[in-house]
Amino acid sequence: MATVTKKDSRYEIEVDGQRVGLADYSVDGDVVTMPHTEVDKEFGGRGLAGELVQYALDDIRDQGLKVNPVCPYVAKWIQKHPDYSDLRA
Repeated sequence: MATVTKKDSRYEIEVDGQRVGLADYSVDGDVVTMPHTEVDKEFGGRGLAGELVQYALDDIRDQGLKVNPVCPYVAKWIQKHPDYSDLRA
């Protein structure tokens, strides 16, 4: 089972207590810039990156902030999930 947490300037996803992915971010005013997302290769294809990004975007929405999806994966994820397009800065 995967668990997502927020630590310092990143969101992290763990499987069985092992960190297997992360999404870096920085905040400037009311905009969260997400420059990088990664999941370890051996955990690829399980939907973990999507779970990580969705958690991050839900957290950003809950804070009333917008997102600047510099990371190509995050930008593509938002494009595939139009109900998150309102978060774009």
